[in-house]
Amino acid sequence: MGLVSTVGLVLHPQRDSKEAIDTIVEWARGRDGTVLGLPDEVGRIDCSAIAVDTTTLVKRADLLVSLGGDGTMLRTMRLIEGHPTPILGVNLGRLGFLAEIDVEGLSPALSSIDNHEYTVEPRMAVQATAPDGRKITAFNDIALVRIPGDGLSAVAVSVYGHPFVRYAADALIVATSTGSTAYSFSAGGPIVSPNVEGFLVVPAAAHTAFNRALVLSADEEVTLDVLPTSGQLAMEVDGTIGGYLSPGDRLTVTAVRGAAQVVRLGTTNFYERARRKLRVNGSAEVD
Repeated sequence: MGLVSTVGLVLHPQRDSKEAIDTIVEWARGRDGTVLGLPDEVGRIDCSAIAVDTTTLVKRADLLVSLGGDGTMLRTMRLIEGHPTPILGVNLGRLGFLAEIDVEGLSPALSSIDNHEYTVEPRMAVQATAPDGRKITAFNDIALVRIPGDGLSAVAVSVYGHPFVRYAADALIVATSTGSTAYSFSAGGPIVSPNVEGFLVVPAAAHTAFNRALVLSADEEVTLDVLPTSGQLAMEVDGTIGGYLSPGDRLTVTAVRGAAQVVRLGTTNFYERARRKLRVNGSAEVD
């Protein structure tokens, strides 16, 4: 990242941080820079950011700043997907996994960026094509979730076309390393280091004897076939409904390396965040 002259803002839908935005606008002004934002977002706030459409924001920004929580960070990653523009995550509110700093750390963070005292970490995505032909990208997970009262999520999993296992569950989750601490974790999946290039297939509340997760390499592809015995399924993409699948539908999921780039300032590492956020402690026997 050379000299940053154009900053793009992506904001949380409700939680506004005038303080953070003013800090960024002042910083940009001090170096004859421009701050861009999306019309419905910067329109809510009285600030000198220029409202532009998504395409312009993605094309022009040298740095994206995500202000919100993990959801805002995931949306920013999906927005910029496939572009080398780095994202600085600023956390408003609850402790997040993906945001690098809190609001009070913003000024020092911007100075660190000026002084090139930061690293950029690539983040992997999982990608699929929906039955209607839309391309779906998720940085945490794609989940095929049962609709209450409509039968289980019954899905056959094949790797490179070789049938492996059929799950009947409340949901079947395909998660990245980043997503290993999200829905996958609550379904009993492992914590995966962000440096691992691979993805997970994890059943939530499996009703089958085989209830274990699979870990696939980033070079493999997995095919999910919705079985005749399945109910209609909601397809959640990073926690938001991205469509519905019916028996007979097929989803082929692959990993995309370096689909987004995240600014790291070295203030905390993944394991410290995981310990705090997931309250990782041993059993009473060890103390």
